[in-house]
Amino acid sequence: MALHRLAMLMALAPLLLFSSAERAATAPPVRLEAEALAGSADVTLAGQVATAPQATVQRDDREYPFYMPMHGLRKPAVTLRIRCDASRAAGREVYAGPSAEQLYGRVEGGFEFIYEAQDSAGRPCVYPFSPWMPQIVGQLDRTQYVFRSSVPGVPVTFRTNDAWAGINLRLFDVGPQRVHFEMRDIALDLPGAGESKGAVHLEVLGVTRPGLITAVIRRANLFGGKNAIFVPGGETMVLIEDSIVRGNVGDNVDQEHGTYINGTLVTHVRNSTWYGQKGWIDVASGHQLKDKAYLRVYENVTVANLPGATVPSAMPLVDISAFGFTWSNNLQLKRVAPAQDVRDALVDLRTEIVYGTPDHYPWNIMVDPGWRMPPNPLGALDQVYLSVFQNTLVDSYRTEPFVFRAWRQGLGVEPGTPTVIGNEATTRAQQRIVSLAFNTKGTIRKPYGPEGWTYADPVLPPEMQWVRDRDAFIRHALGLIGR
Repeated sequence: MALHRLAMLMALAPLLLFSSAERAATAPPVRLEAEALAGSADVTLAGQVATAPQATVQRDDREYPFYMPMHGLRKPAVTLRIRCDASRAAGREVYAGPSAEQLYGRVEGGFEFIYEAQDSAGRPCVYPFSPWMPQIVGQLDRTQYVFRSSVPGVPVTFRTNDAWAGINLRLFDVGPQRVHFEMRDIALDLPGAGESKGAVHLEVLGVTRPGLITAVIRRANLFGGKNAIFVPGGETMVLIEDSIVRGNVGDNVDQEHGTYINGTLVTHVRNSTWYGQKGWIDVASGHQLKDKAYLRVYENVTVANLPGATVPSAMPLVDISAFGFTWSNNLQLKRVAPAQDVRDALVDLRTEIVYGTPDHYPWNIMVDPGWRMPPNPLGALDQVYLSVFQNTLVDSYRTEPFVFRAWRQGLGVEPGTPTVIGNEATTRAQQRIVSLAFNTKGTIRKPYGPEGWTYADPVLPPEMQWVRDRDAFIRHALGLIGR
């Protein structure tokens, strides 16, 4: 019965989060990489919610976004197949074929772990432990690290109260090498994993250009860790699709989040849902989605402050950096009443902390003496840090004063810290950040707070229509930094 409920949750969570009686659910077709999205496309109709239940989405697991260079990767040198019934009985991995013991706990050349999808009764397998992780040694360049179910679309679940449980890819001093991580049809149910940095922790450090880490998470259901997903800063591109992130279990609830992506290159999320970030009775708590990538792309994403272990968080649901670029279509935001005074923004575009290395940014992220915003900012969108939010829908317990807040750039960084100083001392003309919102609906008074160069439903010059095309936006953003 529990497995049946899990399957139903994966299929229906986006619908359950937006279940107001006056709203009907519609599911637009998923846009493939080769398809163009017209700039005038009204994907979310007024009074309706566009969702794509994860269980109904069909994708080719061999397809990747056009900007991810996937050529030249090596086939994993080690493949291990894990049996369901025998592993459940033993309380640890039991292998069909070569075993972990034969590897002496070390793997060189990449690995693929394939977990038997069903038990002898035909039910999705629940493994009562956390996946075993070998020590990765030797040459890393072009290696792959894959965790997957043996049957695409049939999830396997790892369920344990182990305080250190999780999937942790540990690679250090990677340098200019190319590495790929992938996780497909995996559910992590780790309610006791308060010591793990993330239920999924991509602990990949020391990558230098032209090195690149790509991480793909497909059809996942994640709960546990201080952050359900944690990605440190670096030369990393992350794709998350058709997944549910159900929250974290750490105890430092003001600094831990449903997902924390810290100073990377790209976060691309499609058809996925976030909720259940752990709150605290007397602390405003963390964010459902904290994402400081240089480029963020959100398509059909639902984020809600529905509580996990305690009370709803009072913080903005989505905390992203104003530095860099954001392209969003069909972002759905649900807020229920928290225990503390709520922070007004639902999506915070912040500038008070520096994330990422300087070569992640084409222009100064502080005010620049050589820059002044042109008289018509809408004609200069190719010269500014830019966020574009299309078809955002808000369902809140109150009428929100605004949805998006764009903070001002500052004068510099406090020595020895990433903290920006002087935000309050800069002028509007000095700012090099613009945010656009089209067709923002729901329980709101207006799309934007009072700060910054922000525009709701603007009429764009013909030469600036590219900002509403996803692929053109991605090419522009990555092209500026040679990626």
